[in-house]
Amino acid sequence: MTTRDDRLAQAQKALQADDFEKGMALAAALVDEDPGDSEALYMVAVAARYLKRFVEAERHLAALHAAMPEYGRAWQEAGHLARAQGDRAAAIAAFGRATRFNPALEASWRALAELEQAAGRPTAAEAARAQAERVARLPRELVAVMHHLHEGRLLRAEEICRHFLRANPRNVEGMRLLAQIGIKLGILDDAEFLLDSARAFEPDNIQVRLDYIDALRRRQKFAQARTEAEALHARDPENPLFQSHLAIESMQTSDYDRAFELFDAILAKLPGDPATLTSKGHALKTTGAQDDAVTSYQAAIAAKPDHGDAWYALANLKTYRFTDDEIVRMREQAGRPDLAFMDRVHLSFALGKALEDRADYADSFAHYERGNALKRAQTRYSADAMTAELAKQRELCAADLFARHAGSGHDAPDPIFIVGLPRAGSTLLEQILASHSQVDGTLELPNILALAHRLRGRKAGQSRYPEILHELGSDQLAAFGAKFIEDTRVHRQNAPFFIDKMPNNFRHIGLIHLILPNAKIIDARRAPLDCCFSGFKQLFAEGQEFTYGLAEVGRYYADYVDLMDHWDTVLPGKVLRVQHEDVLDDLEGQTRRMLDYLGLPFEEQCLEFHKTRRAVRTASSEQVRRPINRSGQDAWKPYDPWLAPLREALGQHG
Repeated sequence: MTTRDDRLAQAQKALQADDFEKGMALAAALVDEDPGDSEALYMVAVAARYLKRFVEAERHLAALHAAMPEYGRAWQEAGHLARAQGDRAAAIAAFGRATRFNPALEASWRALAELEQAAGRPTAAEAARAQAERVARLPRELVAVMHHLHEGRLLRAEEICRHFLRANPRNVEGMRLLAQIGIKLGILDDAEFLLDSARAFEPDNIQVRLDYIDALRRRQKFAQARTEAEALHARDPENPLFQSHLAIESMQTSDYDRAFELFDAILAKLPGDPATLTSKGHALKTTGAQDDAVTSYQAAIAAKPDHGDAWYALANLKTYRFTDDEIVRMREQAGRPDLAFMDRVHLSFALGKALEDRADYADSFAHYERGNALKRAQTRYSADAMTAELAKQRELCAADLFARHAGSGHDAPDPIFIVGLPRAGSTLLEQILASHSQVDGTLELPNILALAHRLRGRKAGQSRYPEILHELGSDQLAAFGAKFIEDTRVHRQNAPFFIDKMPNNFRHIGLIHLILPNAKIIDARRAPLDCCFSGFKQLFAEGQEFTYGLAEVGRYYADYVDLMDHWDTVLPGKVLRVQHEDVLDDLEGQTRRMLDYLGLPFEEQCLEFHKTRRAVRTASSEQVRRPINRSGQDAWKPYDPWLAPLREALGQHG
């Protein structure tokens, strides 16, 4: 029997032999069977262009862009198509997107160089030519790695890159690419080590040093990241790129005065720079200067009306209300066919919030759904894979595992883990507890997730976690716990206890208990429809891919409840469940309940959490600076006509 892959290979062979009619027929048959087959769609579009069936080619490319909005090869083909039709501006725009989504596309760089030269822009032409030559000089293995990396085939990219580095252990570009893969896979410690080594080999490689700063920030080694940014800045104090990186790292170390000084220095050279104005707005928001943040975001929009990041930043304040004129302007920008992908995403979510505030729920939902659909296409999240992963935790982390390791792990009582789903009220609980004199609020720490990634092993497509938990000895468990305590010390002040608010840690409560048996765990839970729909309305900076679909977020919530029920069974009394609605009804009672669970005395300032001055970086930052309110309760009800997929996915948990 001829498989789909066999037929695809036949189509490709026909195209390579310039038999475009045959290639198109073979690929089109696959598209007929599966309209979402991206590889077949791409081949049909290519064949149609060569056959000068331009309208048909455009139709297939539009379907491909919708399914895979950041697929570089599709944009490269769009560039070839526009060029074939004599539309130079559209070709430049398409090739530009192609290189942004996949910098390994040498043909796109060369086309850009030719087109920019013809358009009378020699500087841009030379820059594109230089990039083409850079790609051409790379070993073919690394070009393949780049293609796999930017097209989402991370495990294959990792496999090729590791094989290359075994033969070329000091190749800096190979090390940098493997670090990028590690960051995308969440293996941040490996990424940091690789980039640190690459920096030692080539200390003048600016891209390596910038990537190193990024890795350190992701590992939340903020002081070290700032030191690296300071070193770059010292090389060229007037370089806006270096100033920008130092400003960001100054924010992360809470030196906002320095950050504002640097942002203003950049703006003095680049007045109206939208990215800088938006970053400055984020810093102002984080410090509680909301009015000034609004002014900065509005200035970014004035400079670049399609700057979706700033529009969404206004919406994400949760307290900002858009004017009629602003809504008109957002609609105008969202309707532009040439709008960049993330600008379209940001504007969709911003319009959803703006129209929700006007009680125009039908149009609001349409925009929320549009933004989520774009993100679903980008992330390609698999609900089936997540369900299987969480089921594995229930299967393998049984009572016998914990009985066998009783007394193991590191005995530190310091950590307080707040877990659950995003938008479930965890930031509120953190703010209440961090107002206590004996508790430090930190961040959503990546350490547990990184350890779980490491335990999965390095074999492509295979995971040893959580099976490996049955193979670990007491010494190893204790070492993992001690490392967690040591690695997180940088985020603490002087309090004896500290909070890790990474919501996804609920997936790894078994691991947490094994390595830190005295840690406390609080499950922040919210009514399912409120929690799920709030997540659906939120555009997350990264992660939380399950929120970009009603069915997906509902299924995730159901899987989460099932797993938490399992932890309650095998680790009775380990987890304290705190219902968000109970906190709204009885703040003092629930606060006392949490403090009793933690073994801490009651302190009145916990009830006045909104007066606690600390940087809050989550989407709830403005809400937790106000007293208890019910503004988010039952927010799903006006959208009920469109929530059938969510209700169905929640099932008995709805």
